[in-house]
Amino acid sequence: MDHSKHTPLTRQELTADIIADAPIYGAGDEKIGTVSHVHGSGAITDVVIDVGGILGIGAKPVLVSIDQLNLMRDEDGKVHGVTSWTKDQLEALPEHHD
Repeated sequence: MDHSKHTPLTRQELTADIIADAPIYGAGDEKIGTVSHVHGSGAITDVVIDVGGILGIGAKPVLVSIDQLNLMRDEDGKVHGVTSWTKDQLEALPEHHD
């Protein structure tokens, strides 16, 4: 996927309503997880990403700073994120518990 043609989300768009369920793509442009939910707002926002599993079953929730993600809209307006993390790196993070 050529992300260079996608529109970055503004800081005001970084809300749970907009980014929940957004797929997250890793360094190799493979899907590595999905945004489960968001903690905080503005500059102090963290995102819970479900990593692994099949269709969300057995996925491990991990917490990362929103600054670790480049969130954007594709040509169809669908929100997704890109990160330099790999799936293995995310899976190595501690499991997040609400």
